[in-house]
Amino acid sequence: MNAQEIIDFIARAPKKTPVKLTVREKSGAHIDWEAGDGAGAADPVRVYGGRKCRIVYGNWADLEPVLERCKDDIAHFEIENDCRNSAVPLLDLKGVNARIEPGAIIRDQVEIGDNAVIMMGAIVNIGAVIGEGTMIDMGAVLGGRATVGKRCHIGAGTVLAGVVEPASATPVIIEDDVMIGANAVVLEGVHVGRRAVVAAEAA
Repeated sequence: MNAQEIIDFIARAPKKTPVKLTVREKSGAHIDWEAGDGAGAADPVRVYGGRKCRIVYGNWADLEPVLERCKDDIAHFEIENDCRNSAVPLLDLKGVNARIEPGAIIRDQVEIGDNAVIMMGAIVNIGAVIGEGTMIDMGAVLGGRATVGKRCHIGAGTVLAGVVEPASATPVIIEDDVMIGANAVVLEGVHVGRRAVVAAEAA
């Protein structure tokens, strides 16, 4: 996606608060979990299990009114959620031919090349590009539209600053075969040439 397409994607994306409810309903209760107020109709409510342990997934805008309306039919419940009014979902990783370790946060509209490695705690924002065979080490941050070439190593704790708006802004560009040491900070607009080495903690 080009910069303007990313800007438009974020602007048009519905703001969602996905939640997981674990609910124990009282004996005799008949709760219609899909009868919310319709604010999140694009994401249908999904219900699993039985009265003693029901798992409900959906948008908080749909489920909150059901909880309030049916509170006398509920013995107890727990709510889990990890974002609020989020416009950009996480990337669907199932078809990505790369090694992605637990705890990495990768948002939608990110490109990941074959055999890349993304380690624990890395954060990759919308529009970023990671070339094939590149390693994004632990805790590294790739801001919006940051571009990393092939066979690079982005060291642990490194920040490649992001820039989504304005569309004319130049993102960080890292060419092929670059090594960036741990905890370096590369500001937006910087272009690092092929086979360069950037020292640890450089800024």
